[in-house]
Amino acid sequence: MCKVLVKTLGLSHEDWLSYRRQGLGGSDAGAICGLNPYSSPMNVYIDKTSDEISLKDNEAMRVGRDLEDYVAKRFMDASGLKVRRANAIFMNEKYPHLLANVDRMIIGENIGLECKTASPYSSGKYKDGELPAHYMMQCYHYMAVTGADAWYIAVLILGQEFKFARIDRDEEIIENLIKIETDFWNNHIIPRHIPEPDGSEAADGIINQYYNRANSEKSIPLQGFDESLERRSEISILMEKLELEKSKIEQEIKMYMQDAEIAMNDKYKITWKNAFMARLDSTKLKEEMPDIYNRFSKPSSSRRLLIRSA
Repeated sequence: MCKVLVKTLGLSHEDWLSYRRQGLGGSDAGAICGLNPYSSPMNVYIDKTSDEISLKDNEAMRVGRDLEDYVAKRFMDASGLKVRRANAIFMNEKYPHLLANVDRMIIGENIGLECKTASPYSSGKYKDGELPAHYMMQCYHYMAVTGADAWYIAVLILGQEFKFARIDRDEEIIENLIKIETDFWNNHIIPRHIPEPDGSEAADGIINQYYNRANSEKSIPLQGFDESLERRSEISILMEKLELEKSKIEQEIKMYMQDAEIAMNDKYKITWKNAFMARLDSTKLKEEMPDIYNRFSKPSSSRRLLIRSA
């Protein structure tokens, strides 16, 4: 059912990224299912179809890699289980577009381990045994590729605590996930057909990046959007009413608190703290020190979408 696509021991990071693009990995699963708040089907599409291999990294990704071994050791201490590195990218033989680059495998069992790090601000996502949905999909994806009986998630909440949980194999979820990912691969990646937007910030970022320049000489007829635009207008009116109601509740709370910094009961804790910040007066700087303003000004361009009734 599962075979090794490539051994990763000694493989360069660039080559590793190149192999990952030959199929869908665990981190893609949640995005394709619309469950990842930080990514979208559009992000996955761009990653798999772009001619360029992005080597961009961020601090969270770096911390996750650097602490992976530590998280694995903490898991062994807490669970009593022993783990080993897989050192390979696996491929499902029946569905060769499904790949798995797993963190660890449990020695003596057909079970894997996913190591995670999280900021203290994300600790609520792991409260009372809960797990982020896109991490669960990642584990089900690995089970789909490897045929494993279960998967563990171990998470180090930086500076706070360590937790781990077991996700048992669920054939119905795995079958549905395979169908969703296979449809995505066959209907979008293979024919190079970009997915429909899903309203997420991630999708918005991709669209703005993909179509970042407007042709001032180009105009096209607007067709097929009347119903959607009418619905957008209704939503805008409803949002204004809801925002006004939300602000009214917040104002009532402020009136109740007066100069108190904290108000709390068994269900809620509200803080209304002093906040201080210094803001640069760019207009004044431009007037009084134009040379310095020009030296440190960074030109940028973006497109602004305006919708008006005819």
